[in-house]
Amino acid sequence: MLTDVAIRKSQPRESQYKLSDAQGLYLLVRPNGAKLWQLRYRFGGKEKTLSFGAYPEVSLLNARKAKEVAR
Repeated sequence: MLTDVAIRKSQPRESQYKLSDAQGLYLLVRPNGAKLWQLRYRFGGKEKTLSFGAYPEVSLLNARKAKEVAR
């Protein structure tokens, strides 16, 4: 599970990468430094992605709450 400290310490790389939390929730870190909350889920046998917003506007706690509502 992610912590707020780990999120704040994450640095951009040459290519985007994901920091996983739980149950499909992850933080996508882009090369330009943007950090976006996303949820990966399956519906009708197809993989889908739901976005919740950018960190720090959407905190870790709020992203987890949004994930529970979406599930």
